[in-house]
Amino acid sequence: MTPSADFEAAAVRLRTRQRQAEQRESQYHEARVLLLIAQFTTAKSCLAGLTKLAKLDFLLRYPAMLERLLPAGQASWPEGTAPSPEERLAVESRMTRYKYGPWDQRYYSILGSLAARGLITYGDTARAEFRVTEQGASAAAALAATPEWAVVASRIKLLKKHFNKTGSALKNLIYDRLPDAVDRPWRTEI
Repeated sequence: MTPSADFEAAAVRLRTRQRQAEQRESQYHEARVLLLIAQFTTAKSCLAGLTKLAKLDFLLRYPAMLERLLPAGQASWPEGTAPSPEERLAVESRMTRYKYGPWDQRYYSILGSLAARGLITYGDTARAEFRVTEQGASAAAALAATPEWAVVASRIKLLKKHFNKTGSALKNLIYDRLPDAVDRPWRTEI
């Protein structure tokens, strides 16, 4: 092989690995959001609003911040769900400070992908509402039963127990009690 052919082959391998990593990351975010929507879907209600989704997802992704909002702090965690020492120092995946607090620009593509695969549906009202489908509920239950997702699923139950509020109420709670998460310029990482 010539040096230019070696370079081209290496570039192709690098692009392939990068696409595979992006796909794994996308699947990870889709799984987490599916679990959230599934937990907040009942026969009579759904997860109502992008703001609510973003704020719940923020608390899920930043367990140290969630702990600061829990009624009894560290003592509120059910057995086996407390953040590890590593999680207290790191963030599962960064979010961006936007108009109404933490946000991830991937929500639109994540929700679109979940809907396109028949795992969630959108509500019929002008307000953004998300409901898990029967197929989505089965997928979420299968995910929650795996060791990789069991802690996340348990944390989502904790979110539902303590933070099943409107998106606006969650936004206000985060602004009031977690100023370090929102006292920064727009479009900067939290």
